[in-house]
Amino acid sequence: MRYPLRSIIMSVLPPVRKDRIIGQLPKCFNKGAALNTEDEFKSKVKTACQQQRTGTVGRFKISKVIVVGDLAVGKTCLINRFCKDVFDKNYKATIGVDFEMERFEVLGVPFSLQLWDTAGQERFKCIASTYYRGAQAVIIVFDLTDVASLEHTRQWLEDAMKENDPTSVLLFLVGTKKDLSSPAQYTLIEQDAIKLADQMKAEYWAVSALSGELLTREIAIVYGICSNFV
Repeated sequence: MRYPLRSIIMSVLPPVRKDRIIGQLPKCFNKGAALNTEDEFKSKVKTACQQQRTGTVGRFKISKVIVVGDLAVGKTCLINRFCKDVFDKNYKATIGVDFEMERFEVLGVPFSLQLWDTAGQERFKCIASTYYRGAQAVIIVFDLTDVASLEHTRQWLEDAMKENDPTSVLLFLVGTKKDLSSPAQYTLIEQDAIKLADQMKAEYWAVSALSGELLTREIAIVYGICSNFV
């Protein structure tokens, strides 16, 4: 007796975590700096999911996300908090690239994110850039306590777009270490970040990997991918 490939794979994989089951479109962080301000999935997304027409590979939709930004802005901590719900204060710089895979279920359809954590050091740029190609989303990370890291995001975007089609990639400008930023400092840098995000045609988010603030299923990458699920 033959069994469908999907059934075999699903019987081997562990159940999807409850917080990875997306039944409603997660809310954006700031409607004034959002790619999609809708409260619900687009009707075509709902229809496609109901009919299992989601452009899947082997019946699983897979989206590649690359995370870029300066050294020590918190890219690895961001990914570790999102994927493993942990925060390691003993920082170790990423060498080249690292990789995580997260499984979801969106409107009943299996869905996976490939999260590529890239090095921020100049000497590893050539290695990391070889992994940029084929991204569905680019998260450009900066430190909310470091204005220079925000200014450098322009160059990171330029580097990432050399390997991708700007018309088919979702962009996110994500400020980290919100817990370390004073209210006055945060207000000032947020104004500049939102202006820059608008110029980039990116969505702006501010998060804290330490406290886990805004790093639930409403995190930018899930929101953005889900809003363009088909």
